[in-house]
Amino acid sequence: MVIFIFQTVWLFIDDLAGKDLDLAIIGKFLFYYMPTLIDKVLPLTVLLSSILTFGTFAENYEFAAMKASGISLQRGMRSIIVFVSILGVGTFFLANNVIPAAEQKIFNMRRNIAKLKPAAVIVEGVFSDIEGTAMNIKVARKFGEEDRFLDDVIIHQKSTTNLNTTVIKAKTGELISSEDSDIIQLVLNDGYYYDEMQRKSSKDQKKKPFARSKFETYIKNIDVSSLNDQDIEQESDITTDKMKNVFRLSKDIDSLKTNNIKQVTAFSKNITARMGAFPLKMVDSLKNVDLKKAAKKILPKKIDTSFNTNDITTALPIWQRSQLMTKAENTVTNILNTVRGKKTELNKRYEIYNRHILSLHKKFALAFSCIILFFVGAPLGAIIRKGGLGLPMVIAIILFLAYYFIGVFADNYAKKGAWHPIIGAWLSTLIMLPLGVSLTKRATNDKGLMSIGNVIDSITAVFKKKKESN
Repeated sequence: MVIFIFQTVWLFIDDLAGKDLDLAIIGKFLFYYMPTLIDKVLPLTVLLSSILTFGTFAENYEFAAMKASGISLQRGMRSIIVFVSILGVGTFFLANNVIPAAEQKIFNMRRNIAKLKPAAVIVEGVFSDIEGTAMNIKVARKFGEEDRFLDDVIIHQKSTTNLNTTVIKAKTGELISSEDSDIIQLVLNDGYYYDEMQRKSSKDQKKKPFARSKFETYIKNIDVSSLNDQDIEQESDITTDKMKNVFRLSKDIDSLKTNNIKQVTAFSKNITARMGAFPLKMVDSLKNVDLKKAAKKILPKKIDTSFNTNDITTALPIWQRSQLMTKAENTVTNILNTVRGKKTELNKRYEIYNRHILSLHKKFALAFSCIILFFVGAPLGAIIRKGGLGLPMVIAIILFLAYYFIGVFADNYAKKGAWHPIIGAWLSTLIMLPLGVSLTKRATNDKGLMSIGNVIDSITAVFKKKKESN
């Protein structure tokens, strides 16, 4: 647990460092994050503890004494199996109730911490909106004490109509603030000021008038009173798949599925109409009509067969043919661009849908993984007959890393739709299931983990059978 907590600190060091946060707030953040480590810590804990416990029993010949008294391995494990089953139920409760609440708390705290200081909101290389102000800012680099000095500053100031009509660009900048004031001064040096002027007359507006000026020093005052009043634990209505319980996930999965089908159906009809491709349907009233006789009445008696039906454009003049081909090319290009854009949107929609299914099944898979990993660790400890933090620790870490990385790869493939999300949620657990069954059988029959003599005997038996058959 301590290792994972330190990993958390390094993971969120950019969110916590340099923000003048109290130790109590940092402690709350870590406290809220600890339940989210259950899916990593608990399986490893069950696996390691079962290997250490049963390895110590076997090393001290406790199992030999139990078997001499007529107590089998399964009977000796009975009480612990009941405990592990209760642990699995408790794990499902944590995954269904505690972890979603913790995820919600962490999301809100990270979001609110970012609003505490404008310098914290400004991200290098991208445009960042400053909460409570009608402006966004982009800087190439932040440096100095509390990241107060800025390089290559670009500011977009929004008008009352929410349009970017003012652009300010400067080579350097500095944020000057005081704890007693709600105003932060942004001092810009060596730059340009560009402003699109709004005219009432439409004729004047078509000329696109603007004002441009150069400055050596420009001071911009930013009111951050709304940021200073920010509650660090303020709740929001934003929820993701990790913040929902089983009931909410099941409900949202049905809604997402229905909505995605509607989106695909509507887009398909739209593209079909734009292409002019209408499916032909046979009318029931013509079902018994002789189509050959009807065609003779409708079609002319003589048809000009000299017309090349493979190339319709040959019947048109050259200038019309060029216009037709250009229009067809533009239409196809526009449709392809529309399809590509819609494909990206639908991929995101189906990724959200897959994430919900994945989160739903991972809650059940986590509970079962505790039970299955116990049946991997307990017989393994009885087989290797070693206690302590030496070989059992190494074996437990290797098995857990295999379990964990299989789960990570399965998650990523499931989110992108490479395979079904249910497989992504259960794959690592299902791989450990036959391993647990095999190890339990070997421990019950007092067989070693892997006997080279048995392997050689089996290979020798195969060759003997071949000789006898010859």
